[in-house]
Amino acid sequence: FSTAIAITEQPVSVSVPVGYSFTLRCRAQGRTSLQYQWFCQYQSDCRLIPGAVNQDLPIVAEQTQLYTCRVNDLHRNAVFSDWVKVEVHQCVARGLPPRLWRGEPVIVLNPSEQRVQVGQPLQLHCAAMGVPAPSYQWYRNGNLLEQQKRKKLWITHTKVSDSGTYLCCASNSHGEHWTNAVDVHIGEQSQPTSLCCILPGVRCKIALLVGNNRYQHHPNLMAPVRDVFELSHLLEHLGFQVVSLLD
Repeated sequence: FSTAIAITEQPVSVSVPVGYSFTLRCRAQGRTSLQYQWFCQYQSDCRLIPGAVNQDLPIVAEQTQLYTCRVNDLHRNAVFSDWVKVEVHQCVARGLPPRLWRGEPVIVLNPSEQRVQVGQPLQLHCAAMGVPAPSYQWYRNGNLLEQQKRKKLWITHTKVSDSGTYLCCASNSHGEHWTNAVDVHIGEQSQPTSLCCILPGVRCKIALLVGNNRYQHHPNLMAPVRDVFELSHLLEHLGFQVVSLLD
């Protein structure tokens, strides 16, 4: 019977840079001596790994794959370990992971600011390395988003209330690491100013920002460009339609 074999230590998923060396482990107990055989799956191709017949499977990370271990006893009973994912990051910034890395989460992809129309989908992406592979939890305005526990945050039909500041926490048994915080703006598709202002009963708030940094008898200035950018964000949050002009 399959209950004659009990796996006492399952292999664990990892998320590592290309070229990283590590070991997958599987431990089991049985009524007789046990035999181990590791398998890997890449896309839809599942195959036996020749010579991988020990409890430990040394790996040099090359590409993202799935792995499992089959354990047999002398009575032809067999059980399989959990499938685990070895996620391999092909492009990692210089200096990552740290030289004395012990497997704690390291952010390798931060989410980016998004502007989305109401009703359209929202996607935010992040990624972290870690041994074991990190788990993810997204937050908006400091509040936990109960259903968003993957690298990719996905909202199918956005509402204005989905606007805010988002960030994600990647954590494993060695600790946690946070992504950068990014702003997400959800708004109705703006109408042309001329139509908006001639429609009866429609209140319009329009801001015209002009930043000039090229003066005939003065060196170029950088502050006007930055100020227009920051003021436009502030005024949009206050409900203004903003028209920004430079020079």
